[in-house]
Amino acid sequence: MEDSSSAAYIHLVHRLIEECILFKMSKEECMEALSKHANIKPVVTSVVWKELEKENKEFFEAYTNSKAERGGKTQTRPNLQNVFSESESDSSNEQV
Repeated sequence: MEDSSSAAYIHLVHRLIEECILFKMSKEECMEALSKHANIKPVVTSVVWKELEKENKEFFEAYTNSKAERGGKTQTRPNLQNVFSESESDSSNEQV
């Protein structure tokens, strides 16, 4: 049971990172946002982000280059607490 709980937690972090990417956040901004709004330790976010980078090397290279071209500025974001709360609700519904 613990393995499925850990897998569900990692899946949640993965989904929240994807939400951060949609808002053009850097890894550091994502770590800070998940820590503040979803109570996820930055080290967990960092590890999952690194694994995503390994699995999606081309995407992250393009993403990093795109952020560099924009000067690293992020878009205006909606209330991240609402985004993260919705993702957690969706995740809870999937665990049936």
